Amino acid sequence: MSGADTTPLARELAARIARDGPISVAAYIDACLQHPEHGYYRRQAAIGTAADFITAPEISQVFGEIIGLWCAVVWQQLGSPARVRLVELGPGRGTLMGDALRASRLVPAFRAALRVELVESSTTLEAAQRAALANEAVPLTWSRELAPGGEPAIVVANEFLDTLAVEQWVFRGGTWRTRCIDCTAGGALSFADGRPPLCADVPAGLAAPAEGSIFETRGAAFATLTAKLAAVGMPVAGLFIDYGHASPGYGDTLQAVSKHGYADPLARPGEADLTAQVDFAGFAAAVRGAGLVCDGPVPQAEFLGRLGVLERGSRLMAANPGQAAAIEAAIARLMAPVGMGTRFQAIGIRSPDLAPLPALTPVDTAHRTP
Repeated sequence: MSGADTTPLARELAARIARDGPISVAAYIDACLQHPEHGYYRRQAAIGTAADFITAPEISQVFGEIIGLWCAVVWQQLGSPARVRLVELGPGRGTLMGDALRASRLVPAFRAALRVELVESSTTLEAAQRAALANEAVPLTWSRELAPGGEPAIVVANEFLDTLAVEQWVFRGGTWRTRCIDCTAGGALSFADGRPPLCADVPAGLAAPAEGSIFETRGAAFATLTAKLAAVGMPVAGLFIDYGHASPGYGDTLQAVSKHGYADPLARPGEADLTAQVDFAGFAAAVRGAGLVCDGPVPQAEFLGRLGVLERGSRLMAANPGQAAAIEAAIARLMAPVGMGTRFQAIGIRSPDLAPLPALTPVDTAHRTP
């Protein structure tokens, strides 16, 4: 493996594998994204048209505004407390939170109650968030981890779950084996089959796997996250929007994204974003395991439509006629039935004594009578 055709992290991982043996896909993803020196999220300004990918808040301000108003309604469902933690996981460049806080001015009592917390692992993105939110007259704090608390809390996260490291299993010779990252004889990173045992996370209801079938799970990552969500506030409500599938199935969804295109996930570790589709059923199971309940998931288009995204877009177009075409195109992109509108799903989590959350279809029956 020559220095000319690889990255510092690739060389470090190759040395680690040579010393300790193959590593799991989850360990590889974690190193690529979070390595303290070479990790993608530690040093890249990943989001934006000039970077590697673009997210819904960057496409249209209406997205963040709608979520801000959703939070205001949830605050009312919490009993309009005098103080509420508004926590965003993976806040990107601060665009969503900035738009949400602008919308919060329509509900002055809600805005006055806000204590905003941004959970961010990237110093580069934290700097962008501080700049974007510098003029917001609400208390703002930053942290690396989701911290417990005793106050009511609302948690929002857009394209956060897909960044959690995913484990992969491959069905070979009649049994499930951990899918690993190894090195070829020439020193290049490659996928390899690890040892059994059986993958305990494969749902019993799935069809029998074929030879070479791949199953993905974030069981450990989801369990860690949902335990923290259950402790973040009393009570707690949350909204997660991400791309994925509502029911579990087989398939390899690991991908690298660089310069708005797909790349080989093993080619240049640390220099591309790595993601995999979210199994919302698996996330919901972890939520319930933490003592919380779920609403949804529902497609992003349906969620935004229920909250009046088209009406808000029409008003914005009327107020800015010179930008009407661009505004309309951006909202159409969020709602596209063969694109973001259906590929992305919205799911809510809440304490058991709270009523179902706005614009989300109740799934779990445990909730307070309104």
